Amino acid sequence: MSLQSCAELVARGDPDRFRASMAAPIAARRVLLPLYALNVEISRAPWVTAEPIIAEMRLQFWRDVVGELAAGKPPRAHEVAQPLAQAVPQKLIGALDAMIVARRWDIYRDAFADQDAFAAYLDDTAATLVCVAARALGAPPEAEPVLRDAGWAFGLANYLRAVPALEAAGRVPLVDGRPAALRDLAREGLARLARARGARNMVPRAARPALFAGFRAEPVLRMVLADPGRVGARSLPDAGLRDSLRLAGIALTGRW
Repeated sequence: MSLQSCAELVARGDPDRFRASMAAPIAARRVLLPLYALNVEISRAPWVTAEPIIAEMRLQFWRDVVGELAAGKPPRAHEVAQPLAQAVPQKLIGALDAMIVARRWDIYRDAFADQDAFAAYLDDTAATLVCVAARALGAPPEAEPVLRDAGWAFGLANYLRAVPALEAAGRVPLVDGRPAALRDLAREGLARLARARGARNMVPRAARPALFAGFRAEPVLRMVLADPGRVGARSLPDAGLRDSLRLAGIALTGRW
């Protein structure tokens, strides 16, 4: 199966990660695009049907794919499964199961049990994606806390941008949507991002393209900190010229 299929899927379903992939070296794209394509597949699974059992089956399909690859079985004849098997080493691919399981929350209308459950969702989804991508590109195991901090902050920024759409779909996206609570979330995201950047040297340059996708995180979190009302008002903007310049600078310097 061609990597082109993954690129087309990501371009349609996740424009920011597609742009980040295109800013990465070609060798890194061979890792990033299959992983981002998997993320598109599992993140949209709860939304392509109104039947929870069908959504569960879609997620189970991907759990089966990942489990088979982790066990060393040949990949299924699927446009994402085969490039994924080539992109991620067998010893790492099992970690993607947590990312898939966490997406079960998206199927139903239950609120998160508490703030810890919300934090765990971000860790299992966005942070796991960053970790597996960076490790597949050569980051050492000891860099995982750095990668998880950065990935969590990236995930929070993306999630806050999605809040209006989640509410419109009948979900309860936030444990506490009051302005003070949103500011606290933004502060935590910025603190995690600062902590990760303080130890960015633990991530080798070859693995840093896994962090390019967070190029919008800091501006979004700073907007929320300044005006938390923007979260529910659909006024966290789409990517613009400044974001493009920021991504170009990150790609040039490696300083995410």
